[in-house]
Amino acid sequence: MSVQAQIDSTRQKSKRVLAADSLATTRSMVMADSILQQRDSVFYTRLKTGMYKRRLTRQLYDAVFRDVYNSRSRTGEVNQIEENPFLPFAGRIIGDIYIRRLGVFGQSVYDTLRQPGNWLERTANRLHTNTRENVIRRSYLLFKEGDAVDPNVLRDNERLLRTTASGIFHDARILVLPREGSRQFVDVYVITQDVWSLLPTGGVGGLDNFNVGFEQRNFRGLGHQFFAQVAYAGRDPRQKLEYRGRYTVPFIGKTFLTAQAEFLYLRDLKQAAVRLFRPFLTPDTKYAGSIELNHTQINSRIVDRNDSVLLVPLRYNYSDVWIGRSFRLFYGPQNPDEVGRTRLIVALRNTNYEYVNRPTVTADTNQIYQNSRTTLFSVGVSRRKYVRDVLIYGFGRTEDVPVGGTLAGIIGYDNAELGKRLYTGINFSHGQYVKRLGYLYGLVNLGGYARSQGIEQGVVSLESNYFSPLLATRWGNARHFFNTRFTTGIGRFQNEYISLSSSGSGINTDGIGINSDALRGTKRMLINYENILFSRISVIGFRVAFITFANLGLVSFPGRSLLRGPLYQGYGLGFRLRNENLTFTSFQIRLSYYPNIPNNRQPFRQAFEGVPALRFRDFDLSAPQLVPYR
Repeated sequence: MSVQAQIDSTRQKSKRVLAADSLATTRSMVMADSILQQRDSVFYTRLKTGMYKRRLTRQLYDAVFRDVYNSRSRTGEVNQIEENPFLPFAGRIIGDIYIRRLGVFGQSVYDTLRQPGNWLERTANRLHTNTRENVIRRSYLLFKEGDAVDPNVLRDNERLLRTTASGIFHDARILVLPREGSRQFVDVYVITQDVWSLLPTGGVGGLDNFNVGFEQRNFRGLGHQFFAQVAYAGRDPRQKLEYRGRYTVPFIGKTFLTAQAEFLYLRDLKQAAVRLFRPFLTPDTKYAGSIELNHTQINSRIVDRNDSVLLVPLRYNYSDVWIGRSFRLFYGPQNPDEVGRTRLIVALRNTNYEYVNRPTVTADTNQIYQNSRTTLFSVGVSRRKYVRDVLIYGFGRTEDVPVGGTLAGIIGYDNAELGKRLYTGINFSHGQYVKRLGYLYGLVNLGGYARSQGIEQGVVSLESNYFSPLLATRWGNARHFFNTRFTTGIGRFQNEYISLSSSGSGINTDGIGINSDALRGTKRMLINYENILFSRISVIGFRVAFITFANLGLVSFPGRSLLRGPLYQGYGLGFRLRNENLTFTSFQIRLSYYPNIPNNRQPFRQAFEGVPALRFRDFDLSAPQLVPYR
């Protein structure tokens, strides 16, 4: 290409960018005159009428604005959640990629013209450092200029920005616009909105009992995450000062590798660990794996079946290495939105425990803390896609719900001090939306070691999760959640057990919401119900949701019937507050009633607590693993 041709090309590109900027500026000026007076559909109808007069502005309006958002802005519902918006552009060539980074507060990926509502939000936007544009281009995009548009890749990339990078981005959206005057080229707009990345932590129990720390989830806009916390307890004779720190570098270059170093110096746990890992981010990811090395010193707390509490000092070195390969299945004609979503995945894993300090190992007194090297191999089939929805675990952000299933088999050897053991296991899971009924998920996990005398450390685990469609009420939108879990152990070692104990409530717990050493056994059944009303109330940017919950559980040891035991119960109500633009967990205030917990002198309990954001059970097969006994 001649120098003059390059100059002309550069000029044309500059004109398109200036035109887009001019269009955005014009829209912003119009919006500024009206935003303080009205945010109703009348304004958007007029704006739509004006922008629909030209083809380019009509396409830009359709891409940036959604009538469903404007007419249902109180709920933030997503329109056409099952339609892939990139299908009409399949096969066309990506020309330019534009990155639009929104402020933390005020704007939205579905309404980029919205402005911060007050001086506090404007000040916070100025103080926050957005993720750098070159970091987004280098580390978070699965496509580049010159690639043919693959609708599934773009949709997966949009989900990747929202979920895998959720510690950095509050929400993300990818738009494809035809280039004016071209039938071959399209331009891609990537719109991202960061979360507020700095999270202070701490608590004070007195001048000689306090902790202070912080978490920075996007250090200087690089995407790096740093956490540090110091605690001091002057009256504890074992150790007065505690420290914990963690540094994470996600998605290194285009490798999508994440590196992490962690150091813990606590009273009952001292650990140094390094990790390097790469998951199957999308169905198109061919290779995944990880390597982890750590040294741990811990005082392990054991409650035996006679209710005696033992502190067992342990020190060991641990290593874990695995690698997996994904193969595409079913190359024949398929639904365009389903092409290549089914994968055959094979993986190999090796873990090694080497104890430096532990109790004496014998077949009668200590079977748990053995030096061991376990090698596992798995082969399975995974089919997954994602449906966009809202108001499930989030308070208005776009949520990508996994739909699909897995079937996998695991086999391997455990080479331990007390002998070699063959391990076999099977995993099956399936989840989908059922029309007018909601979302259903089921999981079956079976696994255990085989010896000549029978099964050892076996587990049977069954689980089902359900949430209803959004139910409109005069106070807001509501959902029902209903989860069940059943776990039983086969040939478990002495002092191995599972428990109904936990903190939290409803769907946010693996127990009934209270801690008690009496709620132990080798088999367990748990039922959680929760109703959440996502109200229209907003307090200084925090959305308010009202909750009611009921937890029921059964637990028993061998020789006792599970169904004939006492039905432990927990009931309660409360509310949660969450600002999706912040990295804080949801805050919850609840009042609970536990009528029949053993040795519980306070059946009524109040709590103010943080509730971590829940994640959906995905259908990406990864490292072969033993069926967890928990």
